[in-house]
Amino acid sequence: MTAPTSGPGKSPLSPLGRGGESDRPRITGIEVAAVLLTLLWLVVATLFLVLSPEDQVAGFSGLRFGITMLAVFLPVAMIWVAAVAARTARIMREESQRLQTAIEAIRQTQIAQAQRGAIPAEPSVTRKLDEIAQAAKKTETALATFHSVRRDAPRPEPHAPTEPDPQGQAALALGTPADSLDPPLTHEDFIRALNFPETAEDEEGFAALRRALRDRKAALLIRAAQDVLTLLSQDGIYMDDLRPDMARPEIWRRFAQGARGREVAALGGIRDRSSLALTAGRMKQDPIFRDAAHHFLRRFDKTFTEFEQTATDAEITALADTRTARAFMLLGRVAGTFS
Repeated sequence: MTAPTSGPGKSPLSPLGRGGESDRPRITGIEVAAVLLTLLWLVVATLFLVLSPEDQVAGFSGLRFGITMLAVFLPVAMIWVAAVAARTARIMREESQRLQTAIEAIRQTQIAQAQRGAIPAEPSVTRKLDEIAQAAKKTETALATFHSVRRDAPRPEPHAPTEPDPQGQAALALGTPADSLDPPLTHEDFIRALNFPETAEDEEGFAALRRALRDRKAALLIRAAQDVLTLLSQDGIYMDDLRPDMARPEIWRRFAQGARGREVAALGGIRDRSSLALTAGRMKQDPIFRDAAHHFLRRFDKTFTEFEQTATDAEITALADTRTARAFMLLGRVAGTFS
């Protein structure tokens, strides 16, 4: 592809979109001022020599003549040195302004393209996004099938009248809640579900996610985490890209026991400045994101407090390395939970 030109008879545009050197005026105000000052000084020097007394002119020696010529032409040289320096400084300022304009234009273009989703992704990123989309679709299908089976299954005739429990959960005969029929959620499945399936072929991850979604408290946290992860991805923030400084299990336990501020500051181990800045800006400007983030932080706090009471140090460390925990570290640091 040929380089664009600035018009008939003009030089090609340079890489920053400016004209070639021939487009810049050869004579500027700096050169005009230098010429005028030179002529003025020569006139003054000539008048001085012409109007000097004749006895002084007649008494000139070779050394005195050389000093006189130096006194005449040295200011002329200084004038043109200053003119060249001024022209060079002017050119440098113009180049700097053009460079800044070009950089700003490129940045604005990238931002606009990112907002429109027009920036082509790399093959690896595209493949990863396809896998996530397929995984989300597979999860939705499995959940829809699961709820459909539970909704369409024939209900047994109750042997005793059922009454709603204080939490609004339908109770079975003898006062047994409906979700009590499911086996209790294990810590391993809970941790695996908080990390979400790795790929569309992660059968164990999907199985753990389905089991966790049957647990009411775990399901609330998982859905809150899914909401904030989806919102963060809109700004190009993915938990797999973050490499937080991992805190010790005893610090997590102190957080579960109610400690806040500097005592648990190690939990805010996210150091990615770009992610922190984007998240902080989104928290200030987007009320939907802010509400989702605070809801997620409250849900994580409540659920982790119950989890910590029966979890081992190894299980707490494993949970801290999940995508959900990384989102908690990022949002908690932006919200000031650890400061």
